[in-house]
Amino acid sequence: MRKLVMLVTPALGFSLCSRERTFTGVTSIASVTSVTSQRGSPRGAAMAITFDRSDLQRVVAVINNKGGVGKTTLCANIGGILAEAGWRVLIVDLDPQGNLALDLGYRHSEGDDGGEGLSKSLLFGDAVKPVKNVRPNLDVVPGGSEVEFIDKGLGPRMSQSGDVAVAARLSLAKALAPVGANYDVILLDCPPNTDAVQMIAIAAARYFLIPAKADDASIEGLTLTARRSDKVLDINPDIDLLGVVNFASSTSAKNVRKEFADDVVKALNGEEARATVFESYVRHSEATAKAARAKGLLVHELDKSVKNGEKWYEALRRGVKHVSPGPQSAGNVADSLYAVTQEFIARLTQKEEETAQEVTVNA
Repeated sequence: MRKLVMLVTPALGFSLCSRERTFTGVTSIASVTSVTSQRGSPRGAAMAITFDRSDLQRVVAVINNKGGVGKTTLCANIGGILAEAGWRVLIVDLDPQGNLALDLGYRHSEGDDGGEGLSKSLLFGDAVKPVKNVRPNLDVVPGGSEVEFIDKGLGPRMSQSGDVAVAARLSLAKALAPVGANYDVILLDCPPNTDAVQMIAIAAARYFLIPAKADDASIEGLTLTARRSDKVLDINPDIDLLGVVNFASSTSAKNVRKEFADDVVKALNGEEARATVFESYVRHSEATAKAARAKGLLVHELDKSVKNGEKWYEALRRGVKHVSPGPQSAGNVADSLYAVTQEFIARLTQKEEETAQEVTVNA
């Protein structure tokens, strides 16, 4: 039986608790240098644009310009684990595919509007209206095909100059600000290859997290994402890289993960970038990924279903064919996602401690 442990985040003073996995033994994480500092841009420098971000300090964009690298999987499972542990979580689905609805099992439900509400909020300047409690403590703003209108509507505005362009880039930040105080963390599930939507996500976020596979296309997407963050420094000078997560890796692929870290260093132009690579990683299992999405379950929920399901010998006693509720690999994948979530918390905590120290020094 796993024991109950707690990690307290200093800025908000709430706790992460889990009876299912033990959040202990977090290794010392090297200080992750701000990506803006790595590129030579002065953090906190005077900017022409000001915007009250006091309720947006826990907004994390999960983003990579490459598709199929685990953005939705990370958003859904990190968000679900945190919510189960008592955090108040909001996930915003900015992807026209709307696959978050599949991962969380609310596709075709009453609240699944295909992104219509989100699109209207951003195009007309209204606050987002989350769908409440798709899991206890977990709210969502659904995405879907209607999200395509965001890119079409905001893209032309961003190409203009002056206040029109600024308002377009800040549209998501302004839509989230009225509800930001209701949540302990807000995760943005970002689509690939949509300039306007990626821009508003980076402009709204305090941090961004990049999932990537160990292939050239993923690393190139990582590079493009880092460059995109340069373009919002005038309106979001404190945007910071929380880390890079190796997605769908084999436990035996240690050399591949070493090469992955080397590739990240090259992509981000400096050895300091090695510290941005998560020590934890998401294990690969196609069977688990398919089963979880088909059932609308998070991976740790699928794991629980497998463990609590009828055993083969119980079916044999009843004289029926045994049907497994899911693959046995679900447990290993669930453990890897818990490890990534634990490191997510550790890095977030460290960033907030560093920010608090900066404020104290500059006071």
